Amino acid sequence: MKHRIFVDGQEGTTGLRIHDYLNKLPHIEVLRIEPDKRKDEETRRAMLNEADLVFLCLPDAASREAVSMVTNTKTGIIDASTAFRTHPDWAYGLPELHSRQRGSIRRSHRVSVPGCHATGFILAMRPLVAAGIVPRDYPASCYALTGYSGGGKKLIADYRNAPREQLLAPRPYALGLDHKHRPEMQRYSGLDAAPLFTPIVGNYYQGDAVAVPLFPRLFAKPAAVRDIQETLAACYRDERFIHVLPYDSAADLDDGYFDLLPCNHTNQLDLFVFGHQDEVLIIARFDNLGKGASGAAIQNMNLMLGLDEGTGLTAANDSLRSTGN
Repeated sequence: MKHRIFVDGQEGTTGLRIHDYLNKLPHIEVLRIEPDKRKDEETRRAMLNEADLVFLCLPDAASREAVSMVTNTKTGIIDASTAFRTHPDWAYGLPELHSRQRGSIRRSHRVSVPGCHATGFILAMRPLVAAGIVPRDYPASCYALTGYSGGGKKLIADYRNAPREQLLAPRPYALGLDHKHRPEMQRYSGLDAAPLFTPIVGNYYQGDAVAVPLFPRLFAKPAAVRDIQETLAACYRDERFIHVLPYDSAADLDDGYFDLLPCNHTNQLDLFVFGHQDEVLIIARFDNLGKGASGAAIQNMNLMLGLDEGTGLTAANDSLRSTGN
């Protein structure tokens, strides 16, 4: 029996990428609305309630409206917006968060896909807070360099259709220090306060690097930089999509420069640890459209439908890893 899946918001960047995954899975039947019916509320409502599982790839307000339209108690929902990421009735869709999170996702009919930057920050920070190395009141900060695809259709059009000299250089944004990922960064990292977060968009399509600087003098207990790497490696040892690189991995640099792109088109997230006795830098590298969005959504779908977690994801990831790309 095939699982019936409906993608609400199928024309956006995340929705299109989810469709790419779904179209390759023989056990999935994708429910589609004809182009002339996409704005018909009753047709949309019928699709939302007919499906076994719905992906919402919509702005926050539209996601809330769509959820209110689902009356079929058997319909599962995976929401890619910010609307429900810290809602107590929704499971946070980061299976690697801790040992109980997969069970929470499997049992839930409501799962919220983490934000891309939040994914990198949480996976870097939470194990250190849980291990008692980083105190809960640590004054955390991070910055992220990401491709312009994360900004949606308008930003993609700005970069592709109207090139200006200003777009050639990286551009920090959300300078009001109120980026929408901060609440989930705080809650799921275990910190008492959200980090000071600076996202930066670059003139390339996809790929994300979230950098988290740490000062050992502020740790709750002594920990050398190698201890940080070993703590992360132990935490994610059995995770198929999280790869912790050896400490100070110069061999993985490009003539001393960090390469953002090797995880693109995969659901992989790499964690790097650099530094010395006074300063530590953790970098999480991943595809903002993969583990940071659509890949994560498919990973959650697999758990909710009782499938192998890597269905539709493992082959592409292993293929790229085996060729060294």
